[in-house]
Amino acid sequence: MTALGILYPGHSAEDDYPRIEQLLGSDIRLDVVHTDIGEDAHREDALREMGSAIRLAAGVDELRLAGADAVLWACTSGSFVYGWEGAHQQIRDLARTAGLPASSTSFAFVHAARELGVRRVAVGATYPEDVARLFADFLRAGGLEVTGVRSSGIATAAEVGTWGEEDVLTLARTADDTGAEAVLLPDTALHTAAHLPLLEKTLSKPVLTANQVTVWEGLRLADRRVNEPALGALFTRQPIVQA
Repeated sequence: MTALGILYPGHSAEDDYPRIEQLLGSDIRLDVVHTDIGEDAHREDALREMGSAIRLAAGVDELRLAGADAVLWACTSGSFVYGWEGAHQQIRDLARTAGLPASSTSFAFVHAARELGVRRVAVGATYPEDVARLFADFLRAGGLEVTGVRSSGIATAAEVGTWGEEDVLTLARTADDTGAEAVLLPDTALHTAAHLPLLEKTLSKPVLTANQVTVWEGLRLADRRVNEPALGALFTRQPIVQA
């Protein structure tokens, strides 16, 4: 049994995780603990507070007692707002507190893109433009080329959580461009787990979404590989052999 501990801020699209767990099979468990979101605002100061060490540490004991093999901070904006080095420190602190391997959704996007062997990516962000630009900066610091950023200007995670399939498809379509090898949809408040096959069929390229890459990152930390086409190209490709 592989158990992944998911620290999820508030309540928006956490039902993506039991859906993914069901697809992965009976020997993988996703334990979700909700962290205190504080002020629900896609604003840099509020996002920094959401990802503070004190807020993350509050949920760690429950995950440790549940037998987690790795801990994931399931929040993109609450990690990349710290910048590349700051987000590394956030994860080092989380790993030290938990006594377990740890990562975040922001790093999961970079690692997933590397796994697929793609370098040029387009971003479809629910966030306001200034926050979306910070995510693009983070990706560039991770060695990716961002071909374009589409911002939806949504101010809260609660509103993002109400989006349905057509909203997600529209965001992906408008973000896509011919120069991108993959499209990235950050924001763990966005329901995407049920839409991955349709997204990739529509765009004819890999689509990486926040809750999808978070689970994949946890499996990577636990040294597990799972083939599940319903979760997109990320869960079907063979590992990239680095020269």
